[in-house]
Amino acid sequence: MRQNHFLSPTLRDVPSDAEVTSHQLMLRAGLIRQTASGVYSFLPLGFRALKKVENIVRQEMDLADAQEVLMPAIQPAELWQESGRWEAYGPELMRFNDRHNREFAMGPTHEEVITTLVRDDVKSYKKLPMTLYQIQTKFRDERRPRFGVLRSREFIMKDAYSFDTNQEGLDISYDKMYEAYTNVFTRCGLDFRAVVADSGAMGGKDTHEFMVLSSIGEDTIAYSDTSNYAANIEIAPVVAHYEKSDEALLGLEKFATPDLKTIDELEASLSISKEKLIKAVLFIVDNKPVLALVRGDHDVNDVKIKHFYNAQVVELASHEQTVQYMRCEPGFIGPIQVSTDVDVLADIAVQTVVNGVCGANEKDMHFKNVNPERDFSVQKFVDLRFIKEGDLSPDGQGTIRFAEGIEVGHVFKLGTRYSEAMGAQFLDENGKTQPMIMGCYGIGVTRTVAAVIEQHHDEKGIVWPKSVAPFDLHLIAVNMKDSEQKELSEQLYKKLMKAGYDILFDDRAERAGVKFTDADLIGLPVRITVGKKASEGIVEVKVRKTGEIIEVQVDQLNSTLAELLSKLA
Repeated sequence: MRQNHFLSPTLRDVPSDAEVTSHQLMLRAGLIRQTASGVYSFLPLGFRALKKVENIVRQEMDLADAQEVLMPAIQPAELWQESGRWEAYGPELMRFNDRHNREFAMGPTHEEVITTLVRDDVKSYKKLPMTLYQIQTKFRDERRPRFGVLRSREFIMKDAYSFDTNQEGLDISYDKMYEAYTNVFTRCGLDFRAVVADSGAMGGKDTHEFMVLSSIGEDTIAYSDTSNYAANIEIAPVVAHYEKSDEALLGLEKFATPDLKTIDELEASLSISKEKLIKAVLFIVDNKPVLALVRGDHDVNDVKIKHFYNAQVVELASHEQTVQYMRCEPGFIGPIQVSTDVDVLADIAVQTVVNGVCGANEKDMHFKNVNPERDFSVQKFVDLRFIKEGDLSPDGQGTIRFAEGIEVGHVFKLGTRYSEAMGAQFLDENGKTQPMIMGCYGIGVTRTVAAVIEQHHDEKGIVWPKSVAPFDLHLIAVNMKDSEQKELSEQLYKKLMKAGYDILFDDRAERAGVKFTDADLIGLPVRITVGKKASEGIVEVKVRKTGEIIEVQVDQLNSTLAELLSKLA
């Protein structure tokens, strides 16, 4: 591709609204341009990288016996209502009415559509197992689009869906997709971890997220410092052992705490350890008020509340809801003398608090010498808090450490969540009707491109892994007005294309410094410079990743390139 008429507008300055490296470099290197908040156009360089990732995904999906389909982006509301997700999915679902006032959504995912397709056309166990996938544009109305294409409102995703006759078959399908995902992200040159995760609005139980390690990751990974255990912090169980003090129980007292609303304020003012404080947080769980209690040095994990109740929606109570159910404003609520309309759920650590402090459900008032079970009752003591660094690893090996990660893939065992709701059934070998057992597997293709850049860059620009680079080679003619340089560059361009290389040929009438700066910014694996030694048949070859520069005779260029590229990941 000749760069003179190639749409690759590079920028010298870092865009002010780009917060992270991948966003900055994708804009500066001319890979993307913003059309609206969270909506981007991919320019030729970005599109080529996108296609490289898509090709890797397709190859691994095909090796896993998945069949490619293409489903509509526009989905009728009836399908989502049938599955029960029309309301449960939340405001991220982009909804609209057509001219006949029929309700539709722009698809963020395709469980409903694929279940309908298979339900209508697969009736016998003889056609199962079956895995179908697509690579398609998705839409989610993110509250706060940020980080460029890492969190956008329109994005490209590969989603796959498996259909099996039993749980054992689902396990096999799941393992095949897990292996395929491992291959995809390895081939993309990413440092990643597969972590145990929460299925969220998707439904299902067994699930893993594929997380690219990055300091700007929006998810926290809890991992063992001595074993392979890794999980999203939202789902990691706590297996800590708590010691209960043998101090004498004191009498319950109410005391004034004017304007002391937070744990930190109480700790400082009362000179009391956070371990003695009981933090109370009110949630609305599927329209039911639930008061969650944790120790003051811990934080409530709402995902664990959701799992305990097998709930669809868990939200923090509003100020008005807190006053309604607790008869008190936030900051002073607690578990003593709570209305029977409110469930009280407590973390296991709360059970060992002796002579603690909690809110009195009265403005500017708290109780001291609070003892669980003597002074208040709870529905159940369960694991309710977020795991912390230094906690024992849930697998019993080592202690927990944290790392940040960017989610690029997610695999779910859905079971019969959608097939039962939507009537996707098959006749087994005995002629009996059974629900299909489903799995769901997604890869964020646009996210993967950005994640690659987050991990592969330096102070000069992008450093593309060979597998996903927009082009293999960057051919630069230092001076196109020099007849010998121009002639040799044209010869090499044609020769290398015939040899099967993808080449970006910088034939622009620009200064050498501009060309080299752009080349480093774009970051293709190997740069070939045709300069002053063109008359001698010598070119300069530079490896972007290592900075290695060698002079090569033109007749040895093919063998040199083959050797250099074979060493690059």
